Amino acid sequence: MYTEFLLQALSLIGGLAFFLYGMNVMGDGLTRLSGGRLERILEKLTDNRIKAVLLGAGVTAVIQSSSATTVTVVGFVNSGIMKLNQAIGVIMGANIGTTVTAQIVSFDLTGMAPLALGIGILLYLFAGNEKYKQVGEVFIGFGLLFTGMESMKLAVSPLAEYKGFT
Repeated sequence: MYTEFLLQALSLIGGLAFFLYGMNVMGDGLTRLSGGRLERILEKLTDNRIKAVLLGAGVTAVIQSSSATTVTVVGFVNSGIMKLNQAIGVIMGANIGTTVTAQIVSFDLTGMAPLALGIGILLYLFAGNEKYKQVGEVFIGFGLLFTGMESMKLAVSPLAEYKGFT
């Protein structure tokens, strides 16, 4: 019993580490890849609250994770790509997009994490062009982020069976 709990706790911690590291790698890759263009694009897409909310809802509906959207936006704010007032609308939209996500059940992006990691690693290791390496870095971050989320989900799923926890 104790070893099972310990393994679940380590799995949760490992998943959290993958998630946070993936967010960091993806944010850094996007920052280097954009070279200032991403900042201008996000500025145009979030210059008013309605557009920002629609962007957040759309991105969340596509990737099916308001957590990933929120974490990415926080990473953008942290790296200076977005301002806080832009991020607020996108995060509101992400919460709205969560309800839309329930309608889009055909996509399962957690299964795409190994593919994203594979593509990213190949690009990062073997691309001669620096831009392709940066794209590979974004793919690696995306894959790590979703691998971490899946690992945390699996680690805490047995808690639903414990009466003391519920």
